[in-house]
Amino acid sequence: MYLIVSLAIFALLGAVSAQAAGEYVLATGDLVRVTVYDHADLTTETRVNDQGSVLFPLVGEVPVAGKTASEASSRIAKALETGGFIRGPQVNLVVIEFKGQEVSVLGQVNRPGKFPLQKASRLAEVLALAGGVTVNGADSLILISTKDGKTVRQEIDLLALFKDGSQELNVAISNDDILYVPREPRYYIYGEVQRPGSFRLEKNMSLVQALSVGGGLTARGTQKGIKILRRGQDGGMREIEAKLPDLLQTDDVIFVKESLF
Repeated sequence: MYLIVSLAIFALLGAVSAQAAGEYVLATGDLVRVTVYDHADLTTETRVNDQGSVLFPLVGEVPVAGKTASEASSRIAKALETGGFIRGPQVNLVVIEFKGQEVSVLGQVNRPGKFPLQKASRLAEVLALAGGVTVNGADSLILISTKDGKTVRQEIDLLALFKDGSQELNVAISNDDILYVPREPRYYIYGEVQRPGSFRLEKNMSLVQALSVGGGLTARGTQKGIKILRRGQDGGMREIEAKLPDLLQTDDVIFVKESLF
């Protein structure tokens, strides 16, 4: 996983910048240039103010924060037309200075912290800024963002993104987004197995597969004596009866007892 992600991050970087540019979301402090076709006198450079609006000739303040450049252009065009100033205006808004925007990258990355967004960025680019996923990182990350005033939590499959090249998962990153890469899920085997210890928990891994990773049972081990300690919702551990086809959960502790015969 670590090698796949590390190599794939840099392979994707050449394509992401141009792809993301049209999806950048405007934020307070951005400096923009607005032009109207065949109306050079209306060309304006202005900042997005603390209220999330830009001040434009004829129409006054237009809310643009949280909108893409295309969406903001449409808003200004609509204001010009509905105000009776220009019929069918063709408006173009371009961000010329990105101001005060940052993203937080936390968890199992090589350089966790806050990073400035100086241009439109996508997920792969931001992960590269943070040095990529560590060897202990999980196969997925959590993206926490704010949409229309609501907190949105999205889980993104890193294997699908980097190994399979799924561009749909290479999402645009916005101001104040949080990326969190959790520790890879693990399970533990003790008792009468060939290689006791801690192991990576793969998706849909069964008890029999987990035991195989641990080298199988010793000559003294018995399938009838297998117990699993599992963490409950209250944080406490409880013992459950285990069957070989059963699927494991994160932090399960497998204990193989010694046969009495």
